[in-house]
This record gives sequence, C-alpha cells and structure tokens, in this order.
Amino acid sequence: MQPFGTTIFAEMSALAVRTGSINLGQGFPDTDGPPEMLDAAAHALRNGRNQYPPGPGVPELRAAISAHQKEYWGLDYDPDGEIVVTAGATEAIAAAILALCDAGDEVVCFEPYYDSYAASIALAGAVRRPVTLTPDESGEGYAFDATQLRAAFGPRTKLVLLNSPHNPTGKVFSREELTLIAELCQEFDAVAVTDEVYEHLVYDGLAHIPIATLPDMRERTIQISSAGKTFSCTGWKVGWACGPASLVSAVLRVKQFLTFVNAGPLQPAVAVALGLGSSYVDGVRAALESKRDRLCAGLSSAGFRVLRSSGTYFVTVDLGSGADGISYCRSLPERCGVVAVPTQVFYDNVDQGRRLIRFAFCKRDDVLDEAVRRLRLLER
Repeated sequence: MQPFGTTIFAEMSALAVRTGSINLGQGFPDTDGPPEMLDAAAHALRNGRNQYPPGPGVPELRAAISAHQKEYWGLDYDPDGEIVVTAGATEAIAAAILALCDAGDEVVCFEPYYDSYAASIALAGAVRRPVTLTPDESGEGYAFDATQLRAAFGPRTKLVLLNSPHNPTGKVFSREELTLIAELCQEFDAVAVTDEVYEHLVYDGLAHIPIATLPDMRERTIQISSAGKTFSCTGWKVGWACGPASLVSAVLRVKQFLTFVNAGPLQPAVAVALGLGSSYVDGVRAALESKRDRLCAGLSSAGFRVLRSSGTYFVTVDLGSGADGISYCRSLPERCGVVAVPTQVFYDNVDQGRRLIRFAFCKRDDVLDEAVRRLRLLER
C-alpha cells in the first residue's frame, strides 16, 4: 500500500473546512433522506437493535433488497444465500476482489476509476488492466475504444470491474457497450463485479441496464449497490452484493474478516427506505436532474467547458490545453471559496485526465447558486 497516500477526497474536504469553502468536491448530499427511514432508524436504536446483526445482514433488509432487484431489474436473488449486506459498496468491492483474485490475476477496469478500486486490486496482489474513457466526438460525454477493451483481456483476466452509472464521468453504459463487455467476460471466463450505486440516478430518459440482466451473465456477476446515494445517507455505509450463491459465499467469507458485521440498527431502516417504491425514487431522480441542469448552466456561464453527465451526481469540466487539474483544485478554495476534485488522480496515466475536474451537484439549490456566483468572479 505504499503508493497509496491520503485520498483526494480527504485532502479536498479538509481544505474546504480550513478555508470555509463550498464543498462541491466530495459527493455527499447536504440534506437528509426520507423521514420514514430516519424514524425507523430511531426506533431501532431505542428498541434493542444495537447488537451484532446476522453476518449476511438482517433478514428484513435482505428480503427488501431481493424485492428491489426483482421490481426494478427483473433479477431474482434468494435473500438466503444470494445477498450479503456490507459496509457500503466500498467493502463489497474490496471483499469481491480479495475473494476472487490471486496474486498476478488481472482485473479489467475503466479509468478514470474510483480510487478504492486500485487499492483493493493492490491488496489482492492483482494487476490493473485499465481501459480509458475519453470525451466522445460530441464533446459532451465519454466513450471507450473497443479495440483497447479487447486488448485488456488475456489468459490471466479474472474480473471485470464495471461502474455504471460511472463516477466521475457521469457516463451511463449503453446496451451495446455492455453486450461487448459481457461477450468478453464469457470468452475469457471472467466474473463481472459491478458497482451500481447510482443505479437510480440516470437522466435524459436514459435507462440503467445491469449487466447481470444480459444473456448468461447473472451467473458470472456480483452486482453491488448501496443505500447512500439514492437515500441520502452516505454516512450510514449500508451496501450489498447480489449474485449466485457460490460468488456471494466467497464475498461473505472475506467480509467476515473485514468488518464482520456493520450498521445493526440502520439495516432495518434501509429496508423501510427500499420499500418506499418508485414514487420516492422518481422524485429523487427528478430533483437531481434539475440540479445537474442548474449547475451545468452555471458552470457554462462561468466560462467552463462542461462535459454533461448522463447519471450520478457529478459533472466534469475541461479546463483546456496546458491546465493541471491538481494544482487548479488546490488553488481554487483560496481564489474563490469553492472546492472541486481533480479527476486525473483516477487514471493510471495522469496525463489522460490532467485537464479535467469534477463538481458535485447533490447540494441545495442556494448552495449551487452561490458556488456559481463565486466561480464567475475567477480571473481566467
């Protein structure tokens, strides 16, 4: 772990606190989730749910996850054997990689990637095989080169680590792209580990497609998500992994030696949240789509070239030729009182993302408006 220092999120959030800046860097909402969920958590805290929960998770949450997967994605997972509750999606990803990879095995992933991916692969002694997402011809989204993707696969490929909707780019992988990934997984006998924490945060009429729904992929996919993004409770760290019993059993075997169990009184509250149904989820999506449009328009008016996102709650901007995102983001709080995150730290080849920085729009409208006001004052 020697190459891994303090995460960029910790650095930039500390900078936000020190300078009193508006933090559009780290992706956490500034409002709480549904009151039904909060009330259920308070009830659990006061009524004997404060001890160790079962290793795979409390039964009502596993049942709620199973019902959710069936309702939204048409995927049947047995709550007793095909679902495990984890300390957020981060633990589920780490446990899956540690469970399935031996030293020297290769993991295909898409860069820029969330920073915990690289650390988990390193902990397993495995090797990253990154495929680069680059701004597409329209200049508004991101795409990958199919030839580069195929070249990343080989005889040592064990996993494909797929994040869609994708952080930090906001890309939503299309059915055509997912079909190509699925075909390569089957050709090289690889398991897909999918980070789908933004599964409900997809805009412009697009659809999130879990790769597990494609032909012959359910049995070779560990599907991972969490409550944090959809239900505005990122600090609770309640996630889950779904898949065939053989793969989920392997994840659970590792998870028991990472956190053992987690969030006992919060798990039944997340079960309540998952039961709120599509009316709540649709409301969250609509509100965040409006915030995305608000921030994109504001950034454009402030002179930034915006790469419009199709999902998540992030947008990236291109600073232009010769820019260095890290130095730009480190100076931004002192210059105007706003924090962003440089995306170049999420690439193996930092030159690929040197010009790009990320802003989060999961904030109150008045906060977004004030951030834009400050950014407009920047001298360029």
